[in-house]
Amino acid sequence: MGGHGAGGASGGLARGRAKGGLKKAFDAEVTVEIETLVGPGALEGLDFEAIETAARRQALAVAARAIAQRLNADHSDHVGPILSCVACHKPARYAGRREKSFETVLGEMTLARAYYHCEGCEAGFCPRDLALGLLDTTLSPALTRMVGLVSAMVSFAEGGELMQELAGVEVDVKQVERTAKTLGREIAEDERRVVEPSPPTAPTMYLGMDGTGVPMRRSELAGRAGKQPDGSAKTREVKLCTVWSAECRDREGIPVRDQGSVSYSAAIESAASRDTDQTLSAFAQRVGREARRRGFDQAPRRVVLGDGAPWIWNLADELFPGAVQIVDLYHAKHHLSDVAKAIYGPGSDLARQWAKQRHQELDEGHLGSLLLALRAHAEVNEEARKCLDYITRNHSRMRYPEFRSKGLSVSTGVVEAGCKVAIGTRLKRAGMHWTAAGADAIIALRCCKLSGRFEDFWVKWTPISGPVAKVVLVACSLFERSRNHEEQDEPHDAQPCVQGEGCLGGAAGAGAGGGDRSTLQGPRERGLQVAASAGGEHRPSVRGRECRQRLR
Repeated sequence: MGGHGAGGASGGLARGRAKGGLKKAFDAEVTVEIETLVGPGALEGLDFEAIETAARRQALAVAARAIAQRLNADHSDHVGPILSCVACHKPARYAGRREKSFETVLGEMTLARAYYHCEGCEAGFCPRDLALGLLDTTLSPALTRMVGLVSAMVSFAEGGELMQELAGVEVDVKQVERTAKTLGREIAEDERRVVEPSPPTAPTMYLGMDGTGVPMRRSELAGRAGKQPDGSAKTREVKLCTVWSAECRDREGIPVRDQGSVSYSAAIESAASRDTDQTLSAFAQRVGREARRRGFDQAPRRVVLGDGAPWIWNLADELFPGAVQIVDLYHAKHHLSDVAKAIYGPGSDLARQWAKQRHQELDEGHLGSLLLALRAHAEVNEEARKCLDYITRNHSRMRYPEFRSKGLSVSTGVVEAGCKVAIGTRLKRAGMHWTAAGADAIIALRCCKLSGRFEDFWVKWTPISGPVAKVVLVACSLFERSRNHEEQDEPHDAQPCVQGEGCLGGAAGAGAGGGDRSTLQGPRERGLQVAASAGGEHRPSVRGRECRQRLR
């Protein structure tokens, strides 16, 4: 490119001859290593597991050396003597090649990259770091993905151990934590800013809301009221929105969730808002986004399920007027059982008999008889009084015979399971104490994974490569040529470079904390902004693996 190495033998990584040479050299070196490992006499005292492990380690080491040699021999990332600095728009000058070591799924790899330095802001950047997805990190994209996936499912320490055991890659626990939280923050930002509506997957769609406490660090709880005897708090509430369908039926004809239909969205957010507020609460906005994302708002029949908490129904009235509202049947029965224990004592026959009769009245829709039974005890029993208020307030949401006759689910089991699966299993283990920011990041990461959206996010986050990467570099070169031509007639401090229209230097600067954050700023997204401005093709509608295959 532009007479600085792209056309030479050292810059032609995409040529068939170079690829063939790399394959032959790689095959030959791997063969030598394996022969050395398991050649004559080498098998004594070794078991097959040891041979497998050692062979994998050697093969990965050979691959790491081969890739590093190829990348270091290619100087096409040197796109000219000057690139524009996005921070101050002044020239950033080429300052030679700089080495940096990265951790990859193949092992450690040291790369030499073209380095541009801006004297105005005393900062520098390497175009190849952006093209390879190595900007502001020491972990390769594949290793970063691995860290994200394990951290979504298990603790950071366990994730590090799994990577060591299963992939033979050692990553420090703190690095696992930092990388996972960075990914989680990017996912949370993407969730807030990107809503791609989908049609409903079934004629009847369900939406449930609930809350569950997560243990927090003391610094996060200062001044907050809680449920401890002294009025203090140990947790903060995560609010969860769950959307699913339930067209399947069990043997008794009761609706059960459809396999793969459940999605989760959650955060430590408030659902409260004042009548004078101009915008919805943070959690109400989250629920609205998830409803549009899943097509709940367009479903022929919409059902909102909850445990009876007033904030749930306030949100349902505000966001989904006309939707069927159902209080969880088993939650209501639990309230009645508590009343029976309070009146007759835990474990007594009278308590069991009274609770059984009230449950039957609830199942059969005899709410009048049920309310009369509660009123008989409400004046002298606090539990009975609270349950009376509860059923009176939710009377219209407890028409269970009618709901069942219409084939509707009357259980929030999916939502309660979501609180355990999406939140509790990962964030409420012994000894865990979170900051709000850290908890929200991991919650976003886990919900993304459990909802089957991690692949779509990763396509947006992962680095550009192949033809698109070349478009980026060509864009940089052409832009710099035109800029240098314009500078002959403009003052030296002119600022023709604008974020999103400029060069690779601008994109790199944005990744370091500057520039417009109106869209997700993963390596691919930053690069595609540049490629699009140079005529490169950006297909945001292509999803998942298909998009990755096209770009590569």
